[in-house]
Formats: sequence, C-alpha cells, structure tokens
Amino acid sequence: MSITLTDQDKTTLRTAAYGAVTLLSAAGAAGSPHKIATEGSIALASATGLIGHVLAEKTRDINLNGKSVAELADHVLPALTAAMSLLKQQDPAEAGNFRNTVLVAIDAATHTHQGEPSPTLAEMTRKITEALDAA
Repeated sequence: MSITLTDQDKTTLRTAAYGAVTLLSAAGAAGSPHKIATEGSIALASATGLIGHVLAEKTRDINLNGKSVAELADHVLPALTAAMSLLKQQDPAEAGNFRNTVLVAIDAATHTHQGEPSPTLAEMTRKITEALDAA
C-alpha cells in the first residue's frame, strides 16, 4: 500500500513522537530529564521504514514550547491520537510501526532510572499509551 504524507502530516508525526519523549522528560524532572530526553530521542532516531525517514527529517517545525507539563500535554497527547488516526486511515501497518516506535522510545527513556519509574513518570507513560490507543 502506498502512503502519502503532507508536510503537515509529517509535522504531526514528529510533534507526537518527540513530544512524547519531551513529556516524559518534563514529568521525570526529579530524576534526570536530560538523560530521559537523550535516550528517548536516540530510540526515535533509530526508527526504520517510512516512520524512520519522517522522524529523521528536520525537527524545527515542532512546537513544544509549553510553559508547564499540562500545557505540553495539551498539545502532545492530541497529536499522538491524530498521528495514529492519520496512519490508520492510510496504512494500518505504518500505524503499528509508529506506535511501536513511540513505545520503544518510552521504554528507553523510562529505563534511565534505577529501579521502578516514579509514579509521575508511570502516569505520563500511561497517558501517552492511552493517546496512542485512542485513535
């Protein structure tokens, strides 16, 4: 199946994926937000296929300038759902690839902590997963 993504579609995918990592970083501020962001971003940059190509493109078009975790979540969580909806309409396999890519990034980011993630980080992970599954 052929998939066609507009520039806006690609921006939505990048905002959703990198936004999820940014949310985890903001939620894990008591730990090591830099390490969370780094590990999650490396996982996203390692994606393959169409999703990998989209996530590897420039990210200057992403607007993740929320002043609080809540503002950031208000922007990112709907972007995750929109990205999944968009991909499910065009190619369900790519939707699955995107979902798995984001979940791998979440896993990489949350394993930067010793032991179990904090309750705040666990709750943000749950919200991200729910947004991915809402489509």
